[in-house]
Amino acid sequence: MTDNKEKIDDKDIEIIKNEEDNSETEAENDSVKNESVEKKADSIIEDDIEFVDYSDNTIESIDLSSDIDVRMLGEGIEFDNESKGKKILKEIFSYIKMGVIALLLALFINTFVLINANVPTGSMENTIMAHSRIIGSRLSYIFSGPERGDIAVFKYPLNEEMNYVKRVIGLPGETVKIINSQIYIYKDGKLVEGPLDEPYIKEEWTQNNDGYVFEVPEDSYLMLGDNRNWSADARKWYDDLLSAGKDTDIIYVHKDKIIGKVYFIYWYDGVHLDWVDGQDVNY
Repeated sequence: MTDNKEKIDDKDIEIIKNEEDNSETEAENDSVKNESVEKKADSIIEDDIEFVDYSDNTIESIDLSSDIDVRMLGEGIEFDNESKGKKILKEIFSYIKMGVIALLLALFINTFVLINANVPTGSMENTIMAHSRIIGSRLSYIFSGPERGDIAVFKYPLNEEMNYVKRVIGLPGETVKIINSQIYIYKDGKLVEGPLDEPYIKEEWTQNNDGYVFEVPEDSYLMLGDNRNWSADARKWYDDLLSAGKDTDIIYVHKDKIIGKVYFIYWYDGVHLDWVDGQDVNY
């Protein structure tokens, strides 16, 4: 009985030793496997990732291997692109906004403040040469009326879709007589001025220079060109209407149809700055 027990114990001891040996063997195998996995992982990391030794002057950069999924960067890249896109759009919008404001401002000034016009003909030579560009003010006659000698831009009485530029000769309520190339001004039947001193006339006045009498209505003005021999002004308008049997009173320019006063020329055959100041103009 005792011998059997000892045999059993010896077998148990062998089994236990075998199990311990197996455990140690498995542990060693696991250790070897872990070391192999770690080495493999280290190898992969070293192949795909560039390690940077950081210092105060280090600039970050990312070197992506072909087998790395770009989508891993995800929201970061999308956010950066969106930020740049917004900046570009804001910059474009700011330029558009400045352009629109400048355009509206120029339109406002040109419509309500300044006259910027091209003079296509020579009817005002030598004061304003053909193809000159002029600047005038739309505000000049808000608080006062035109004066004799002013150069004004106005709606052409026979076709108000057209704008003309001429010199103011007759004032409201006056009678203007043209006699032998001279102009005389009457008020209430009395001579108040004349003959007018007109140093601005281009040359000797020989055409349509006699026999005209203009009765200027209240709130209206008589306009003549400085190039008297070739100007289509109140004299020609009168002759055309008279020959057509039409009302000649429409040749006068009502104050409401005067757009503004011309002040200077800024272009004639190139940049050309010259003030226009009534009868004090010298060319």
